[in-house]
Amino acid sequence: MKLRVTYNAPVVLTFAVLAVIVQLLPDATKNEWFAASPHPRDALHYVTFITHILGHANWQHLLGNFMLILLIGPILEERHGSLPLLAMILVTALVTGLAYMLFSSTGILGASGVVFMMILLASTANIRSGEIPLTFIAVAVLYLGGELTQAFNNDGIGHAAHLIGGLVGASFGFIGAGARKTAAKPIAPSLPVAAAKKQLG
Repeated sequence: MKLRVTYNAPVVLTFAVLAVIVQLLPDATKNEWFAASPHPRDALHYVTFITHILGHANWQHLLGNFMLILLIGPILEERHGSLPLLAMILVTALVTGLAYMLFSSTGILGASGVVFMMILLASTANIRSGEIPLTFIAVAVLYLGGELTQAFNNDGIGHAAHLIGGLVGASFGFIGAGARKTAAKPIAPSLPVAAAKKQLG
């Protein structure tokens, strides 16, 4: 049997490759264009509200994030599609960047918010009408509850970004569940079809 390597999750894999390239850049470039500041120097620097997910403090920070992204991301990309997942990543980055600009005095960099978005999004996979999976509740308590208890620790970790990412991911999951429910509704037969069924029955 012949085996071949496939670029199976283009959004996730490209995201990882770009993050590695950014990590190889000089610190001055990385800090200017791939770290979101609460006080952008000019309009051009508002782009960092999205590009900050490509910057990381060090290789350990990057590897810690992308071990999970490369594990969960391809499953989500197959389930939701490449473009929807890309949109969810960009929205998570933007919401996190704007939140730090409005409510924080420190900057932010790294894909941790995206990691938490993916974790919570993945945990909503089995949501059905009128039901919330216990696994989703467990994940929310363990991950978001843990981050909430540490949110005020001065440990240099962006716990607020984790919380925001998790909430965004949960929101995407519930919105997607609602869309699947709507799409799955049976369509009422037209009058001619209904009449034909009555005649045959």
